[in-house]
This record gives sequence, structure tokens and C-alpha cells, in this order.
Amino acid sequence: MNTVYISLLEWDGIMPPQFVGLQNYVDLFQDPLLYGSIVHSLILIFFFSFIPVALGLAMTALLMGKVRRGITFFRVVFFLPQVLPLVAVGITWRWMYAEDGLVNQFLSAVGLSSIAHAWLGDYYLALIAIGFIGTWCVSGLCMVLFLSGAQKIDTALYEAASIDGAGFFRQFFSVTLPSLRGEITIAGVITTIAGLASFDLVYVTTNGGPVNQTTVPGLLVYRLAFNETQIGAACALAVTLTVLIIAVVSVIRFALREKS
Repeated sequence: MNTVYISLLEWDGIMPPQFVGLQNYVDLFQDPLLYGSIVHSLILIFFFSFIPVALGLAMTALLMGKVRRGITFFRVVFFLPQVLPLVAVGITWRWMYAEDGLVNQFLSAVGLSSIAHAWLGDYYLALIAIGFIGTWCVSGLCMVLFLSGAQKIDTALYEAASIDGAGFFRQFFSVTLPSLRGEITIAGVITTIAGLASFDLVYVTTNGGPVNQTTVPGLLVYRLAFNETQIGAACALAVTLTVLIIAVVSVIRFALREKS
């Protein structure tokens, strides 16, 4: 509530604040940079949420097959990016995406040197490059959630489906997937919040560039608060971002709700 109150003030963090009502919100929604940053965050949801959930389900289907040896090893390997600090992840991937980085070295090694370039400096591909970093970070979390849920499914359901002639894919879509509705909802909420509230990964890799093509609301909050010392405006944007996150998460929960 304190953030909401400060968003109604004009304050630089030092001088006495002045009450301006909703003026900060009016100025905020007149800034075209805000709408661009929201679009960028919505695009990142695809890479932070949709792709990781799909990959998590695919990996779960493979690991829940008849051969389950080494399942703990795969859990640790795929979940490892989730426990690494995002600042360290961003620095590492910034080096890998560089002109002489590992990504371009790999492309050159397989004969695709013609498409190698500085990915994070590309006007059209920088945001997608950041999105794939998010995919790499979050996919393991989705897989662990889905594996935990899949291991609670009664094996009698698979036996019954097998007796009815259901193969691997039919069992997955008819038994596993419906039973994981709760875990999919949790994963969708967590990853969507990660995509909408992304800051540190963008700040470390591109700082919003090139030409604000990777600017997100979290980065704008930082700039308003610490670069331009507009604390009231920063709080107004933070409140707006919170409302946006709640709205998107509510839609996800409604879409994936259990139907009686």
C-alpha cells in the first residue's frame, strides 16, 4: 500500500514530496515507451512460459517411459539453471552470444558462419535471444514439477489404458496430461510472472538495447527510480506492472481451472 501512496506523489527521494494525484499515471500512459515494453514482456511470456511448459511435458513423457534409470541425474542437470543466479546466467550468455562467442563458433563449425553475428546487438533478434535464455533457465523447473505430479498418478490407470490398446502417446494425452492440470497451472503462473517481471536478465545482457528493443517494464522502473530519480513515477509503473501480472495470471488460472 505504501507503493500505491508514493505513486500519487511527485518525489525525487530527497526533497519533500508533493501530492499530484493520478498525474503520474496519466504521464505514464502517455509514454509510448511503456506500451513497447509491455509488448516485449508479453513476447517474453512465450519463451518463459509456453515453450518451457511444452518442453517440460515432453521431457516428462520421455522420462516417465518404461526406462526410468538415471531419472535423478536428469532432474539435477535440467534443474541446475534454475538455481544459478540470473546475473551470472546473463553474463555467461552475453559472452556466448558475442561475435566471437560459443554460439557463433558452433555455427561456424557446422558450416553456418554466414548467419553468425552479435545476437544481442541485432535490432530484430535481441529480444528473441534473451527469450531463449529464459527458456533454458525455466524448462528444468517445469520438468521437475511435472515429474513430481506424474509419479503420483495411479499406475492402474496406465494398465487399464494399455489393456484398452492405448499406446505411448494415447496414454500420455489421455492419462498423464489430464492428471497434471494442477502442476501445469502452477508452472504457467510461475513462468508467466518470471516473464512479465523480468529485469536482471535484460539489464545484464542488453540493458534495454538496441534502441529499446528489449526494454521491459521492470527495467523502466529501475531507470525512473535510480537514473531519473522519479520515485513517484517509478512506483506508478510498479503498480501498473503488478496489476498486469495479476490480470494475466488470472486469465491463465481461469483457462486451466478444473472443470467439475
